[in-house]
Amino acid sequence: MKTHICPTCGCSLVRLGVSSEMAVAHSHNGREHHFCCQACVDLFVNDPEKHLAETSDMIVCPTCLAEKSADHAVKLTIAGHEMHFCRCPYCPEVFEKKPDYYIQRLEGTIPHEGVMDHEACCVRPGL
Repeated sequence: MKTHICPTCGCSLVRLGVSSEMAVAHSHNGREHHFCCQACVDLFVNDPEKHLAETSDMIVCPTCLAEKSADHAVKLTIAGHEMHFCRCPYCPEVFEKKPDYYIQRLEGTIPHEGVMDHEACCVRPGL
């Protein structure tokens, strides 16, 4: 399962609480990418291939929303879903209790407030 990760900073948009409507979209080589803020788009356009290479293998743990490179994650099949988890032994256990909730949150189909106070952060400056 893939969730939106800002190609510039490598942050999970779900973890930041950035919905699809809030995300800044930018196309590169015919593919649309989603960013946490305009400042990340501005950095991305200066060297898009570098940023895409740095974030291409990143996954997001569905339980704790930690961003990891795939080689630092664990792939498990739980409740019929093949998922990547951080290496925390509790994340798969917690996921198994409510897999539909964690999948929907990871997909962005249910609202998630995010871990950041959106006051004056890069996501929503000045709000």
